[in-house]
Amino acid sequence: MNTGGLPEGVFESELFGHVKGAFTDARTDRVGRFELANGGTLFLDEIANIPLSQQAKLLRVLESGEMEPVGSSRTRRVDVRLISATNADLNQEVNAGRFRQDLLFRLNTVEIHLPPLRERRQDISPLAIHFLKRYADRYNKKLTGFDTAAMRAMLDYSWPGNVRELDHAVERAVLLSQSEQVRVSDLSLRATRDGSHKMEDMSLEEVESLLIRKALDRYGGNISQAAEALGLSRSALYRRLQKYGI
Repeated sequence: MNTGGLPEGVFESELFGHVKGAFTDARTDRVGRFELANGGTLFLDEIANIPLSQQAKLLRVLESGEMEPVGSSRTRRVDVRLISATNADLNQEVNAGRFRQDLLFRLNTVEIHLPPLRERRQDISPLAIHFLKRYADRYNKKLTGFDTAAMRAMLDYSWPGNVRELDHAVERAVLLSQSEQVRVSDLSLRATRDGSHKMEDMSLEEVESLLIRKALDRYGGNISQAAEALGLSRSALYRRLQKYGI
């Protein structure tokens, strides 16, 4: 369930259900998501976007397992494993008064932090190939892959929109491509004003990866010369090449 896409007026009905006659358009009883997921798992996406006025109701069912459908006085018990996701910093949302601290404590039993795509560049190539195959099949395009320049551009790009942006960039490239391989021009990646990377916006690993790529380009892929220019041993450079998928 995408909680970020729900109007506040229907939030309670979607989660907990309603009974016939509870409001104007309630012509029949409706089972809510918690009751549908009883004995199983409910995934709430964009949890940071739940209206503050509704967060107490979510907290109650998480703490007690009890809820009432809208318009009903009958308490129902549910046993649901809840998984939630957000791209917001919930601690900052708590400090800003937009998210209840007690709800955060209740949700945060086990936290999995997924780093942004720019911090796991080894995932870019396999993800891009996966999306290419999907969209080539969908749009009946005969594409064999990405040319070298296109793949390098994707590996060097910062992907502020993460995997969604990569997905959409590859879909657009498949639609625009006029050859057997996707080219840089097909990807239409946004660039900085001067066409270069803004180092102050990059992580330490991104800067290191960029410097290694530039050194390899400068010396035509010669590992010994690139390592010497970077002040690294050959073995240290090889380890970084493997780390960054270069």
